[in-house]
Amino acid sequence: MFAAAIRRSSTRALVARYSTSTSSVNPAEIAHFSRLSSEWWDESPSGEFSFLHQMNPVRVRFIREKLLEVARDAQENPPLNVLRGMEVLDVGCGGGLLSESLARLGAKTLGIDASEANISIARLHAAQDPGFASSLSYQHTPAEALLAESDKRYDVVCSMEVLEHVDNPTGFLDTCAKLVKPGGHLFLATISRTALAYFLTIFMAEDVLRKVARGTHTHSKFIRPEELTEFFRTYPNTESPWVRGQPTRTQVEVRGMVYNPLSSSWILAPRDAWGADGCNYVFWVRKPNI
Repeated sequence: MFAAAIRRSSTRALVARYSTSTSSVNPAEIAHFSRLSSEWWDESPSGEFSFLHQMNPVRVRFIREKLLEVARDAQENPPLNVLRGMEVLDVGCGGGLLSESLARLGAKTLGIDASEANISIARLHAAQDPGFASSLSYQHTPAEALLAESDKRYDVVCSMEVLEHVDNPTGFLDTCAKLVKPGGHLFLATISRTALAYFLTIFMAEDVLRKVARGTHTHSKFIRPEELTEFFRTYPNTESPWVRGQPTRTQVEVRGMVYNPLSSSWILAPRDAWGADGCNYVFWVRKPNI
């Protein structure tokens, strides 16, 4: 664990780099993903979003297992379909990969995205399954607008592979956090700002293998997991932060996601596996029940 002074320094650096804009929406990023929107549901190995299709079951597993763990810690006897009946918001849903998976598990899911093209593709794909009629909906809106327009809050807010593409991530995190009900859950997936992450996600995936379109990632916008943890140590203020004292798995958790090129699959790294969060990782934090 980093010393307190190092944690404070990392948070100040995060704020200094990204707090110059009041909106999290980056028009260039939205235009980039809008151009690729027609490829969202191409699951072939050569598809633009093949890595996300392969990653999606791991993300869903982490969400489901964490919700079950929290319920059991509260001495509840949760059903295995723990998501059933929960109200879930998927921020930056893209073509709906995660939204559809959560809806299939019984969650009442709203997917939002700042790209109208992405929302159109997500709606078209969901329309092919009439079972989604009452459990899945989409809205073309950024998270800030949703927060401003409605008092509705959610049991679970997810934002997967979005944080590394926004402007003003501190403002984006604040928005996502405000959309969570008291006692609810915030799940994120993003990329750590390390040399390994640059090598794997930009040099290899974009420049060498061309598995991802060039320009998809910007290394300086990656965020280390300890920076996210430190953000919630002082959020919303130092008197009543989401994370208090030594972080425990009941408040916050980070798990690495590791890609196995031999099997073309992702694995969720064991808890506290050394170095596993040096590239892709998932992050969970719980809003205090006050």
